[in-house]
Amino acid sequence: MATVQNPTTPKLQAGVQPLRAGQGVSFLLRKLHSLLGIIPIGAFLVEHLLSNFEALKGPAAYAAQVKFLNSLPLVRVLEWVFIFLPLLYHGLYGVYIWVRGKSNIVYYPWAGNWMYIAQRYTGLIALIYIIQHVIRQRFTGADLPNHPGMAFAKVQHELSNPIMLAVYVIAMIAICWHFAYGIWLFAAKWGITPGEVARKRFGYVCFAVGVLLCAMGIASIWAFIEPKYQNAPEEVAPAMLLFSAQLN
Repeated sequence: MATVQNPTTPKLQAGVQPLRAGQGVSFLLRKLHSLLGIIPIGAFLVEHLLSNFEALKGPAAYAAQVKFLNSLPLVRVLEWVFIFLPLLYHGLYGVYIWVRGKSNIVYYPWAGNWMYIAQRYTGLIALIYIIQHVIRQRFTGADLPNHPGMAFAKVQHELSNPIMLAVYVIAMIAICWHFAYGIWLFAAKWGITPGEVARKRFGYVCFAVGVLLCAMGIASIWAFIEPKYQNAPEEVAPAMLLFSAQLN
């Protein structure tokens, strides 16, 4: 006997299927991926931008900040546990999610789809940039942990290349976008902003945060290439480091 469909049943409109949170281990891995994007990676990004902002005060102030960070207790353990390993997991698992995921941007060019695809591409740009940046600045060339006075000149030499300057600017925009939208996604997925109104309002907050962080990052890049500090010394004298630290 044929069944008759209930006429009161609402008809679903064609659209984009919601992203599935996953089950079991997949659910936990996605939750960990989302959490690490805010803590500690997001916290490190803010700290890193604030530290780089010291470059606006000149080579001595920037060197003093590098010296302070490298003098923290158990700094190498903190570096691996709270920076390198979380970044590696977040980046690689993010690529895995992208490869397995689907977007309907061709068929349904809605804002959500554009945001989804932008988040994936900015994440890929960020991952590639961070890998090369860590290798070049942390593990090759001047040994900054033991010679913080060489930090400003090292970055300045790298940015003297127009290609690398463009890479830094593009990467800064991509990273700040990825983080700002990541905050919005985190709040939505973790139930912090229930409802469309709350998410829309929080979206403006995240946009403002992204613009502020990006402005700080671009200003820091400018500090290394502006005429005021051209041809900075290869290494700032320890006395200048001490004097700068006392001023701060």
